[in-house]
Amino acid sequence: MPQSEHIVTSYEDELINLHKAISEMGGLVEQAITDSTKALLTLDHVLAQQVREADKRIDGMQHRINDMAVSIIARRQPMAADLRLVVTAIQVANDLERTGDMAKQLAKRTVQIESMSLAPKFYNGVKHMADLVARQLKAALDAYAGRRPEDAIEVCNRDDEVDAMHTSLFRELLTYMMEDPRNITQCTHLLFCSKSLERVGDHATNIAEAAYYLLTGRHLAAEEQQRHQS
Repeated sequence: MPQSEHIVTSYEDELINLHKAISEMGGLVEQAITDSTKALLTLDHVLAQQVREADKRIDGMQHRINDMAVSIIARRQPMAADLRLVVTAIQVANDLERTGDMAKQLAKRTVQIESMSLAPKFYNGVKHMADLVARQLKAALDAYAGRRPEDAIEVCNRDDEVDAMHTSLFRELLTYMMEDPRNITQCTHLLFCSKSLERVGDHATNIAEAAYYLLTGRHLAAEEQQRHQS
């Protein structure tokens, strides 16, 4: 094999490995969100502790991806689509690490909540929000991996639904607190949990926007702003 062909093949392998690392990290974060919300809804302290321990691996993956990306930029000087792939990998890894932090926060709150004597509809509200957020995260990662800009747009369009559900839960928890002061401690923890889930939705949107930029070279937020102004 000529040396030049070997260099090109090696470069392509590096880009593929970077993309695979994002997929692997995304899988870890998806599992962390699933486990942390399950731990919250069942008050499973053992599972919550496992989520907190797993966060170390997520942090390690972010460092690995950043090192890979910086190395590619320094040695290969990528251009155009390749450069977007490397830059968005750094962005997505950062949002995934922050999402992992939200899972860890949910786990911490789970350990702090000793018991919950709230109405069943509250559990349904949290479960629905957790399910929606998990779907948003999966859809954003699928858009990034599948190279489909229309899927990225759909994720961003659904973010309002996450925000509305967070607002509804917030009001519901305040009602529980006003009805019975004994609920204040538990509900305060759960208010923070609801906010953590809402933040996961925000990070999913960021990942979707990064996917759109990767695929089109255009910024989705700027396009949406221009569309509303026209």
